[in-house]
Amino acid sequence: MAEVKYNVDNANWPKHPETATLEGKNKFVGFWTFLAGETVLFSCLFATYLALKDSVPSSDHLLAADLFHLELAFVMTMFLLTSSLTSVFAVHHMRNNNFAKMQLWLGITVLLGAGFLALEIYEFIEYVQLGHTFRSSAFGSAFYILIGTHGFHVIIGLIWITLLIIRNSGRGLSVYTAAKVNTAALYWHFIDVVWVFIFTIVYLLGVL
Repeated sequence: MAEVKYNVDNANWPKHPETATLEGKNKFVGFWTFLAGETVLFSCLFATYLALKDSVPSSDHLLAADLFHLELAFVMTMFLLTSSLTSVFAVHHMRNNNFAKMQLWLGITVLLGAGFLALEIYEFIEYVQLGHTFRSSAFGSAFYILIGTHGFHVIIGLIWITLLIIRNSGRGLSVYTAAKVNTAALYWHFIDVVWVFIFTIVYLLGVL
């Protein structure tokens, strides 16, 4: 399928270029279906964590209240929530046919996401040094599976958006590329929403 391109100053640029074509509409509907499946996956992981969070080998084993640092988790949350906002800016400029600013905000989104991931790796290293590992208890297994699955989704999102930036630099902006940017932004928002639940259920309730 040939790409439908619009010049930057073209007054015919659609208000919602991401769904201006049948392909774009199909991507939009199909991706929401995918996110419904992802919601089921994370719901199961949250339920497993809640069932096992107090399952440790002995009374002197480290629990959530002994491990978690709300300050670090809060900084991680701010990184990810801010990256969600920058992805909104990217979509806004995409809809206004401003290619340069769209690319800029996508790049900032990647940097913030990478910052979040670096802090999460630092957190994992600290926990392992304290003896909280995947095999140390049922609590440890449930924790690392939940947080690790989310972290894996963050990695996928970072790779996805980075590749979009690289490919867009050669293709420019069209209704074809706009649909891809919008889909990636939806995925990133989903990751952020999941983390809000993780911060609340795992970290916030864990230290209370």
